[in-house]
Amino acid sequence: MKTIRICVGSSCHVNGSYKVVKALNQLIDQRELGDEVELVGSFCMGKCTEGVAVECDDIIYAVSVENVEEIFEKILGGK
Repeated sequence: MKTIRICVGSSCHVNGSYKVVKALNQLIDQRELGDEVELVGSFCMGKCTEGVAVECDDIIYAVSVENVEEIFEKILGGK
């Protein structure tokens, strides 16, 4: 199971972490990956100025609603 951590700290919250979580949940549902991908909330990852911080496999991504699908593809490795 892949665990994707999404920052819900103040800066990421203001930058749209709720919308990113919603978009990731939709992608997981659409692809029926509920048994393979887990989303968890996290606090500051130190990337506050870069967008919503999303971490998986020790890599931190700057995510927005506009690039969430592209980042999700990177995380899944083309699944």
